[in-house]
Amino acid sequence: MKTMMKMKVSVKWILPFYLFTFLPLSAQMRINLGADSPLRKLQMAELAISNLYVDSVDEQKLVEDGIRGMIEKLDPHSSYSTPKEVKMMNESLQGSFEGIGVQFNMADDTLLVIQPVMGGPSEKAGILAGDRIVNVNDTAIAGVKMSRDDIMRRLRGPKGTKVRIGIVRRGIQDTLRFTITRDKIPLHTIDATYMVRPGVGYIRIGNFGATTHDEFVSSLKTLLAQGMQTLVLDLQENSGGYLHAAVGVAGELLQKDDLVVYTEGRRTPRTEHHAKGGGLFTEGRVIILVDSYTASAAEIVSGAIQDHDRGTIVGRRTFGKGLVQRPIDLPDGSMIRLTIAHYYTPSGRCIQKPYEKGKQKDYAMDVSNRLKSGELMSADSVHFADSLKCYTLNEHRLVYGGGGIMPDEFVPLDTTKYTPFHRQLAAKGILISENLRYVDKHRKKLHRDYQSFDDFRQRFVVPQSLIDAIVKEGDKQNIRPKDDEELQRSLPLMRQQLKALVARDLWDTNSYFAVINEENDIMRRALQLLTASEQ
Repeated sequence: MKTMMKMKVSVKWILPFYLFTFLPLSAQMRINLGADSPLRKLQMAELAISNLYVDSVDEQKLVEDGIRGMIEKLDPHSSYSTPKEVKMMNESLQGSFEGIGVQFNMADDTLLVIQPVMGGPSEKAGILAGDRIVNVNDTAIAGVKMSRDDIMRRLRGPKGTKVRIGIVRRGIQDTLRFTITRDKIPLHTIDATYMVRPGVGYIRIGNFGATTHDEFVSSLKTLLAQGMQTLVLDLQENSGGYLHAAVGVAGELLQKDDLVVYTEGRRTPRTEHHAKGGGLFTEGRVIILVDSYTASAAEIVSGAIQDHDRGTIVGRRTFGKGLVQRPIDLPDGSMIRLTIAHYYTPSGRCIQKPYEKGKQKDYAMDVSNRLKSGELMSADSVHFADSLKCYTLNEHRLVYGGGGIMPDEFVPLDTTKYTPFHRQLAAKGILISENLRYVDKHRKKLHRDYQSFDDFRQRFVVPQSLIDAIVKEGDKQNIRPKDDEELQRSLPLMRQQLKALVARDLWDTNSYFAVINEENDIMRRALQLLTASEQ
C-alpha cells in the first residue's frame, strides 16, 4: 500500500541517502573482554546503571541510547534503526509487502482510495478509486482520529489471510462489505515511463531497490518499442539505495566491462563493479537530470555516465554522498548501518562532500546553505580545490570530486515560482486535500468529459472553484497571501500542480509527471539541448 502524503507523487518509505552493499569482511570481528577492554568498560557501566541507579530504567532503551551515542560521533550516514524502522526500510528496498493493495490518502479523517494496485487483491475484490474504507474487521477507522500507522497495521497482514472491510461509495446509500484475501503487493521504484515526444523517452527512478534493475529493463523495452532514440533519465530527488541496483542500471547504458564504481575502506579492500555487457541502450543519446537531493546510488549512475562521456548531466550539483554502509543485524531485529568504505567513480573521484564527525546538524544544513550562498542560482559560486581534479576517460574533460556531481549543463533554481503563500499551502497539505475533494466529487464527470489522458492534457483547465476552495481553506488555517500580487504569482505553479494531481488520480503517475514536467526547469533545459542538437 502506498501512502500518498506529499506533493511528490512517488510515495514510498524513503530511505534518505544510504548506499547499501553486502561486502565480505576481511576478517572476523573479534570481541575482547579483557580488563582493559573498552567493551568491558561499557558493559560494567550498563550493569551499574541497571542494577544500582536510584530509579528504575528501561534497560533496552539504555542500550539503544548507548548505541546511538556512539554512532552519532561517527560520520553522518552511520545509523541505528529499531526493528520497526528496519521492517519499513526493508519493504521499501526489497520491493514488496503483504496487504490488500491500495493507494490511499486521508480526507476528512477517512481513508480515501486513490487507486487500487493493478492486479492486486483489492482490485480483484471490486474496490474502486474514490471508495472510502470506514471499518476494518468491524472496527471503525473513519471519524475516530485513528493514526495512519494503526490503519495500515489493520489492513496489512500475512499473505493468504483475510480481512473484512466496509466501504462507502458515492451514489450508493448502504455500506458495502468486502472480504479481501491479502497478498504480496509490489512496491515499484520507477515512478514514470513515457515518451516525451517522438524519439525521446523518459524514465524517472524514485530510489534504487531490489527490483529497480528489472523495472528499468522493462521500461527501456517499452520505450524502445515506441521508437526511443534518446533517453532522459530523471534522478531528481533520488536519495539512493542498493549499490547493485545502481550498477545494473548503469550497465544497461555502458559498454561491456566499463567500470561503473569501486569501493575501498580502511578494512575493506578495493572492490570494482563493471558493466556486464548486453545493455539495452548502449548507443542512443542519454541525458540525466539531477538536483541537490540526488544522492548515493543515483550519484553512482550519474558519475559513471559522466566519466565515460556517455551522456550529459543536466541540473544542479548533487548531494555528495559517497559513503558505503554495511547493514549489521542485531538479535532483536534492529540494525546498525556502519560506514565501511568510500565509493569512487571510474575516473577516481570520491563524491563524498566534506563533513566533521559528530556534527550531523551542520551536515544536514548543507543544501540550505547552498541556497543562502547563491550556489543554486549560479554555478560560478561553486569552487573545488585543485587537488580534487580528475578527467573523464574518453574526452578527458575536467571534473571534480569531493562534493557531489557537478552537471555538464547547470540549471539555476527559479525561486520566484515558490511564494511563501504557496509553500505554506503545500506544507499544510491543503493543495492535496482540496484536490482529493474535487476529484472525488467530479470523478465520473471528468471521465466522461475526457476520454483519454491526451485529451485531458490538451483541454483541461483547473476550475476557479478549486482555486477558491484552496484559498478559503488556507484562510481558515491563517495562511493568506501578503497581497494580490503574491496570490497572482502563486497561481501558475499551483494550477500546474493541481492539473498533475488530477491526472494522477484519474490515470497514473506517468500522467502526473507528463504534466508536471512541462514546468520543470531542468527537464525543459534538457529538451532545449536536444532541440538545439537536432538543428
